[in-house]
Amino acid sequence: MDIVAAVLVALIALEHVYILVLEMFLWTKPAGLKAFGMKPLQAEATRTLAANQGLYNGFLAAGLFWSLLHPSPDFAFQLKLFFLGCVVVAGLYGSATASRKILYIQALPAFVALLSVLLAGL
Repeated sequence: MDIVAAVLVALIALEHVYILVLEMFLWTKPAGLKAFGMKPLQAEATRTLAANQGLYNGFLAAGLFWSLLHPSPDFAFQLKLFFLGCVVVAGLYGSATASRKILYIQALPAFVALLSVLLAGL
């Protein structure tokens, strides 16, 4: 179960690296426009805000990677719970305020990873 939990945590971290790239570097490019359903003028007007969001997603990814690499199992467990919890909350807020699909793309996968971490910790 530890391996499954670690793989799920890593996948959530990689997802947030991908979101960072989309928001910071591809926001006004075809991939970013398609991913977020933006028009070119909207994307250009919100470019700085998106880059800021991307940076925060990068912090979430960094925290999740840290949780996988930390040598203390007890502290690594706490890091996983904290950062996955942050992703779940961010996903719930985003699904309520921006797009319902965030619930399925961000919150639900992080919640499954969080449950797997909790089960592995038992």
